[in-house]
Amino acid sequence: MLPQKRSAEEAEDLTSTAMEHKIAEQPALSNGKTNGHANGHSNGTNGHTNGTTPTLAGLDASKLTITLADPTARAVPDEATACTGTETICTDHMVTATWKYTTGWSAPELKPLGPISLHPTASVLHYATECFEGLKAYRGHDGRLRLFRPDLNAKRMLMSTLRISLPGFDPAELEKLILALMAVDGAKWLPPSRPGSFLYLRPAVIGTQAQLGVQAPKEALLFITASFMPRMDAPAGGMKLHTNPEDMVRAWVGGFGYAKVGANYGPSLLATNEARERGFGQILWLYGPEGYCTEAGASNFFVVWRTREGALQMITAPLDDKLILDGVTRRSVVELARERLQGEVEVVERKYTIDELVEADKEGRVVEAFAAGTAFFICPVSQIRHRDYDIHIPMVKGESGQYTAKIKGWMHDIMYGNEQHPWGIVVEEKQQ
Repeated sequence: MLPQKRSAEEAEDLTSTAMEHKIAEQPALSNGKTNGHANGHSNGTNGHTNGTTPTLAGLDASKLTITLADPTARAVPDEATACTGTETICTDHMVTATWKYTTGWSAPELKPLGPISLHPTASVLHYATECFEGLKAYRGHDGRLRLFRPDLNAKRMLMSTLRISLPGFDPAELEKLILALMAVDGAKWLPPSRPGSFLYLRPAVIGTQAQLGVQAPKEALLFITASFMPRMDAPAGGMKLHTNPEDMVRAWVGGFGYAKVGANYGPSLLATNEARERGFGQILWLYGPEGYCTEAGASNFFVVWRTREGALQMITAPLDDKLILDGVTRRSVVELARERLQGEVEVVERKYTIDELVEADKEGRVVEAFAAGTAFFICPVSQIRHRDYDIHIPMVKGESGQYTAKIKGWMHDIMYGNEQHPWGIVVEEKQQ
């Protein structure tokens, strides 16, 4: 068969064209909806489909096998103790599933937590073929256990796997596996006696093929863990940001900033550590010669300011150029603010520069700012250092701005069951 002719634009734009093809093979992404009707065809592959490709097994949570750990073998530490050591404390169990190019996904397993084995030449160790997600399980004040919009995390993880040539899957099946893990470990590790507490959930997919050579992995491993994580949403005096040096960027247009892959994070640590030595908590990442404001550390960034005409705006970087992550917390902030602050605050998603922010500060138009993400939740920002200029951001409501506090309160109520909302997905727990 002769190769199909492509336009000059398609021929040059290899990455985005390849992603379009892969997305088209995924019903959950191509139609904008997460569904549970994957048939194991394209969702069992990593995009290498053709007319002769056999039917491969898709990820199927109904095939989950469960092997329980001894519930008395490990005691649950208190939150403070669990978050002060150098090791992340995980719950009793983990979920795993393997994938092979020739057969698709294996039956997933829920089993006792333990190490995973990798060959020294495994793809993930050499070519950064790994991606992950981060979400939390919340013990509500009504005693129930909830996840917050896990369907969005599952769908975003599929996007990340496709971006780095890892296997596809039905996001609804991943969501079911996350719920299964918390159904088993929730009662012990996040008991009803600890309302207002949470665990951090980390699904990940890594390339495991033991062969050197830059290529799409033909073997992969999915695993899901649950662990403690410190609370980071209320640093004393607010979060302090330092803009990145001119010779360093975190993400770029045409790159992979929109995917949750490890390569977005490791290279940023050098500048982050330097900023912390200077008394700042995170980097405010700027992009391009214009100095567009993008993200605060690994979180999305919001500013509330007044225009010169006096209109109150909540502004954040856009998603259309795929420079930043489509954060679940970010999306929720935007949707809640548009719904509940309508007529009071205009929510604007557009490119804006650090010079605009400096100018607004000099003119007294900056109202407040905050970072938004799973780890930092809604974290007020009190200062931004840009070169030799300091922006001191008002925090009129104690340790927060008033709109930051409102949005944080609304989100907290949904997560912890004070408000019954479709975003709060209840876990049906199993008593051991």
